Amino acid sequence: MDNTMIGEKKKFDLKASLRTNAVTVMFVVLCAICMGFSGQSVQYVMYEMFSRLSRNAFIVLALIIPIVAGMGINFAITIGAMAAQISVLWCIEWNIVGLPGFLLAMAMTVPLASIFGFLIGKLLNKMKGQEMIGGLILGYFANGLYQLLFLFIFGNLIPLKTPGLVIKGSTGVANTISLDLGAKGSLKYALDGIWNPSFVEAMYVVLAIAALLAVLQMARKKMKTEKAMMVIGGCVAGACLLQVSAITSLFGMVKVPMITFLVVGLLCLFNTALMKTRLGQQFRAVGQNRTVANASGINVDRVRLIAIMISTVLAGWGQLIFVQNMGSFQTYGAHEQVGLYAGAAILVGGASIRKATNGQAILGCILFHLLFIVAPPAANSIFGNSAIGEYFRVFISYGVIAMALVMHAWSGIQKKKKKDAEESKKEEGKIPA
Repeated sequence: MDNTMIGEKKKFDLKASLRTNAVTVMFVVLCAICMGFSGQSVQYVMYEMFSRLSRNAFIVLALIIPIVAGMGINFAITIGAMAAQISVLWCIEWNIVGLPGFLLAMAMTVPLASIFGFLIGKLLNKMKGQEMIGGLILGYFANGLYQLLFLFIFGNLIPLKTPGLVIKGSTGVANTISLDLGAKGSLKYALDGIWNPSFVEAMYVVLAIAALLAVLQMARKKMKTEKAMMVIGGCVAGACLLQVSAITSLFGMVKVPMITFLVVGLLCLFNTALMKTRLGQQFRAVGQNRTVANASGINVDRVRLIAIMISTVLAGWGQLIFVQNMGSFQTYGAHEQVGLYAGAAILVGGASIRKATNGQAILGCILFHLLFIVAPPAANSIFGNSAIGEYFRVFISYGVIAMALVMHAWSGIQKKKKKDAEESKKEEGKIPA
């Protein structure tokens, strides 16, 4: 009987897990099918994957805090991206390039994105329960002001002297802003180019650091000896695997921007550490139930406002990482799809509009962009037209978000039915036989 109960429990857990992670499973299957038909080498796919992951992971991770705070997908991160692009414009105008220019752009993004985030949070606090649609509409509204700023104010009311920044024969900022200023220097790869070893070299460094940390933790008696030895043994095994040519050849084309991935790792640690603080607990409390949180003495509006401000600043920094990797950006369009693609990516990883983790964000970023890499050549191979793959990617982006919303609504209905059934049973128990 006990074995039967255990078997039933496992079956129930598996079914619930598959239902919860339906989007992730679907993407794994799609990526596998497209990879098989794409005809692309694994080496090229790995090369593209690491490049996309380094430039997109940060901005996807910026969505976690508002989700935990119960505000859903923060589509208003497009406004944070606008703040970053304004900062980049001024760094180019002032001819401040390289790492100093990147750091200055980061510093300038903080006050701009904080102000924007404050205004966004104030408005979203008036729209409780409708934050996602509110953030989406805010992005469209802010884009109109952004167009006015770049088409009329910059280059007209505020002159720009750097060659190539202004539309020739007209006013306003050029359609494409290049981060390469020629002999004066460049903002391109300002972060990526600091330390860019091969995959094997990068893995040796990571394994060595992991082993060293395990030894230090064991020496300080903060880690059990058995666990530390397992970590060290795993690092040694990993180093041995890197000697196998069949494995290293898969990553032969990959260059790892170590500093960029270090920054992404620091954001993961920040998200984890923040959730252990008093403010992080308030995020969770507000996300679970605003009424209960308010009754507990938590200033709900203030907590939500802080969540949006942090997310907007982080999104601005994420856009800076993106543009320095690309080396240029479309002045009037680079920010428009940021919220949509980041939101779709985190949902692909198994997150919902109420719960998200660092692992889900990274997994979603990998799967989402893997499909972006293999879908066009797969469509060309199957249908003879690579444009079908492009249309499919856009369909998937909107479809994933729609599916997440439907699943959230369905989950809410199921919980309500379960609660009503429990209350009904309680009432029946009170009725005398």
